[in-house]
Formats: sequence, structure tokens, C-alpha cells
Amino acid sequence: MSTPKSHHLVYGTLKDYLTGEELIDTDDERIRQHISMLLVEKRGFAKENLIPRLTIETLFAQSFVTSKIDITILHNNKQALILRYGPGSLVSRERSAIAAARVLNPDYQIPFAVVTNGKDAELLDTRSGKILGYGLESIPYCDTLSTLVDNAVFSDPLTGVKKERELRILNAFDVERCCL
Repeated sequence: MSTPKSHHLVYGTLKDYLTGEELIDTDDERIRQHISMLLVEKRGFAKENLIPRLTIETLFAQSFVTSKIDITILHNNKQALILRYGPGSLVSRERSAIAAARVLNPDYQIPFAVVTNGKDAELLDTRSGKILGYGLESIPYCDTLSTLVDNAVFSDPLTGVKKERELRILNAFDVERCCL
């Protein structure tokens, strides 16, 4: 089986800011690395509380999709917020981020999500689907997230039809499409 051609410019490799792992160097990956640095150096998160590149795999209608969660933030050893990066419009990424936060953890629903294109961001309440903040400044500081988490509900995990619905949303929104 041949490897599909990427539509991204590849500059070589780079060292992951959080893990030291060698990654393919693309424009998108450079933005992800910048976001990681922002979270540690400006927002006050410890590197060990930032988990990069978790995935959720789905298969519906003969379409296998691997959805990537760019960064998952831990608070008191609980996954409290997911961050998903993608170029372009944020509104088109809100629903899939909410779906991912609702199904990523098998023990509870993650209460917050951030969607960002590297220039703008939105902070989302994943229980209600409401936008809590706009702009890069809406990416919470460590102490702000602590306050948010103290008042948040970590809902029971979804099961059955409700879980399948969220997985279908992820599958539909995250299917790989060429952007050329």
C-alpha cells in the first residue's frame, strides 16, 4: 500500500517542545509547537500536565478516521481541557471539539475545549456547547483553568446511542479531505 501524498509543505523534522520527540516539520506543526510554548511559558502550565497527540478512531460508512486531539490539559490528574488546532474558520471546528471532549475519556466527559487556528481561539463549555471566550486570550491560564474546573461538572461518560452520535460527528467532521 502506498503512502498518500501530503498536501502540506514538509521542511524536514523538528523536536517536539513537550516531549522531545522528532516530528515532521510543517507549517501546521510549527503552529502547534508555538501553542505548546504559549501554554507553558505564558499560561503557566507544567509540561507534564500537557498531553500531546491523543487520538480517537472511528469507523462509519466504510470511512475510517483518526481524530487528533492536539493537546489535552490535566488538572489534578484529570483531563480537564482539550485543545484542537486547525487552519481556517473556528466555527467549523466547534462541534467536533465538543464531540471529542465528550468521548475521549472512558470515565467522564472532559468539561472544556479550545479550538484555535493559531491566530484566534474559542473556549467552549462542552456540556452546554456554549462559547465561554473569544480570542487567543480565551486560552486559559493555569490558575484560571483551576477556577473553571472547581466549578465544572465532569459528567458521566456517554454510552449507547449518545456516544455513537458523538463518534459519528467526529468521523464526519474529521475525515481527511484534500484542501487544494
